[in-house]
Amino acid sequence: MERSPSVQPPERDDPGTPGTDGERGRVLLALARESLHATLGRGVVQPRHLEDPPWLREPGASFVTLKLHGDLRGCIGTIEARRALVDDVAHNAYAAAYGDPRFPPVTPSERPRLQVEVSLLSPREPLAAESERDALAALRPGIDGLVLQYGAMGATFLPQVWESLPEPHEFLAQLRRKAGLPSNFWHPDVRLSRYTVEKFS
Repeated sequence: MERSPSVQPPERDDPGTPGTDGERGRVLLALARESLHATLGRGVVQPRHLEDPPWLREPGASFVTLKLHGDLRGCIGTIEARRALVDDVAHNAYAAAYGDPRFPPVTPSERPRLQVEVSLLSPREPLAAESERDALAALRPGIDGLVLQYGAMGATFLPQVWESLPEPHEFLAQLRRKAGLPSNFWHPDVRLSRYTVEKFS
């Protein structure tokens, strides 16, 4: 299934100039990489060679994704903006490397070869859906990150997951499985919300 560039999550990878998206990406990626060298329990780590832009102290929600030779090596994030962005990115980068339960901790020899991606999340908005059909019709492939909640069970997929699951039905089915539910599960108490991301890699 082909998608036009207009539905791809924004991605920034040029150095840019101060105050631009490119500059923000450079700061966030440097912060994430420096955090991979932190020692557990030492608190927030910031790149020593960077100034502290004011926007880093504003509340933010982020995900940090690590890949090695194109394969996922760790991904940890935050859905709600509950702490300063500098803290959120630093902690999520460290957790992605050393605390993702799906993978063993990143080794020192792997660190220089890791591909790092930082995703900044927009505020969530409820996705009104009285049925699975409603949910599938409302989803925007390539744009929406999705949070599914049912009782104490829940999970999220970043918009990047559309790259490997481009069909809405399969996207939702796999999200339910990630939440620990049957892939075809539906109940009136299922709650869905969506968000978009600004991605830097």
